[in-house]
Amino acid sequence: METKEFIAYMESKNHAKRTQEEYLKLVEKFLKWYKMDEINCTKKDVLDYLAYLKNHTKQQNATRNNNLIALNHYFAFLYQSGQIIENPCAFLKIRGTNKKKLHKIYTSDELDGIFDNYYLLFVRNYDDSRYRHEKQRQYSILYRERNAIITSILFNQGTTTKELQNIELDDLDLIKATLKIQSGKRGNSRTLPLKSTQVGLFLNYLQTIRPKLLEYQTIENNKLFLALPTVSYKKTKKEITANVFSYLARQIKTIDKQFTNFGQIRSSVISFWIKTHGLRKAQYLAGHRNISTTEGYLLNNLDDLTDDINKLHPF
Repeated sequence: METKEFIAYMESKNHAKRTQEEYLKLVEKFLKWYKMDEINCTKKDVLDYLAYLKNHTKQQNATRNNNLIALNHYFAFLYQSGQIIENPCAFLKIRGTNKKKLHKIYTSDELDGIFDNYYLLFVRNYDDSRYRHEKQRQYSILYRERNAIITSILFNQGTTTKELQNIELDDLDLIKATLKIQSGKRGNSRTLPLKSTQVGLFLNYLQTIRPKLLEYQTIENNKLFLALPTVSYKKTKKEITANVFSYLARQIKTIDKQFTNFGQIRSSVISFWIKTHGLRKAQYLAGHRNISTTEGYLLNNLDDLTDDINKLHPF
């Protein structure tokens, strides 16, 4: 096996190092079982190997599917490099591996309603009288206004929390009312439109909130969202980390008990895009590299259709 070349191929596909190591291990196991020249491997050989994993090693479908994915990448690499004329793993699938845990999918109006309630309760009308120090109250204002923008992007642009943390100041264009999301390990870059209601929030944040946060930065920082200042009588420093999103999630849970996590919000936004723009445009807006990833959200739309049918025709 051309290990270095295969690793370079996986790196070009933005696979994480741990994923690369796992794929290499699974491919090596197959080649050890195959005991022949992989160039001459056929679809039947792959099916025989999957049957071997099921009958002799008692692997479940999900585990066998991981093996199939690894082999598919390996033979795609051989095909791309001109070493084989056909990928023997093409169009092979293992049934029973795409069972996704379903959760409520919010409509666009419901998302707007949750965000409006969040803004009223935890930003505009938030009671900060419990803070004994003036500095704490000042920091609370910075914290809430910054988090309002973060929540607005999650609910309207459907980004992942990781993508949101990587947004830089130059990615925001208020003249064109757009926000650019840079490519990452799992998503493509894209430029997303802002809603008119978001522009005012961004203006306030850029003109009033972010400059104050910038005063507390020890190094030059071009990130759109800055860490909160350190308070001398506190032991920890709050930053844009998973703790922030956990805190926001707890607040939103008090507004809507059906809320589970921000992945649910992203699913809701993508489902809305599919309905209004179609699969291809939704794929671009979501940053999906493969259309099959976007197609996975069609199930949400089918569930909504089933609910509508049951309401109209309960019998």
